[in-house]
Amino acid sequence: MALTQDVIEQLAEHLENAELQIADVTKITDDYPDMDWKDAYDIQYAIRRRKLGRGQKLSGLKMGLTSHAKMKQMGVEVPIFGFLMDYFARPDGAEIKVSELIHPKIEAEIAFVTKAPLYGPGCHIGNVLAATDFVLPAVEVLDSRYRDFKFDLKSVVADNGSSARYVTGGRSRSVDELDLKNLGVVIEKNGRVVSTAAGSSVLGHPAASVAMLANMLGERGEHIPAGTFIMTGGMTEAIAVEAGDHIVARYQDLGQVSMKFI
Repeated sequence: MALTQDVIEQLAEHLENAELQIADVTKITDDYPDMDWKDAYDIQYAIRRRKLGRGQKLSGLKMGLTSHAKMKQMGVEVPIFGFLMDYFARPDGAEIKVSELIHPKIEAEIAFVTKAPLYGPGCHIGNVLAATDFVLPAVEVLDSRYRDFKFDLKSVVADNGSSARYVTGGRSRSVDELDLKNLGVVIEKNGRVVSTAAGSSVLGHPAASVAMLANMLGERGEHIPAGTFIMTGGMTEAIAVEAGDHIVARYQDLGQVSMKFI
């Protein structure tokens, strides 16, 4: 079922209000079980338009559910994409207020910044590596607006992939200086190692995530512009955090990213 534009706008307002008012909701497919993938992304894009209309700026794009660990955790099989806004960004070492979030979780990611546009369909890893200016480490703070983190894939697409905050840090490097497939990360929570992973956890190679994004956007008649910041998806399962937690993600050859939840 293709939702009407009025319903799409109503659902966009409903989900964005859940974010802004820090109030969870039940998944939207409970009320619209026949909504399709186009409906889900149309709702996400309507949320983006609402934010841009208030003068907020788009800061990048993101892929989600790109690791086998995350797919297993969420019970899904297909990666998704979403957008990042300027007010999501936090500096390395930031204090992040849990009072502004519903039920935050973190995951370590490898981020790409492009120096040339990427177009799909047919985009592949070689295209991505040639178009990449540099990569850098990042940690995404997820915060699904759905009660108890219970959702299906269409509902989470509409909710912009549970985007809430992200922290960048460490050092940027060119792709030819790194073995991205085998690049390791260790996540520490309050000084204790809670997860480890490598770049290959993300669709076999993190550049494959960027290629998939270009191809998914190509299906919508869009592309990845030069200068785009792209988070390629969690290398590990998402880790729940609460006030008082200190997170450090240590990346091979890229330094570390840290934050404290208050």
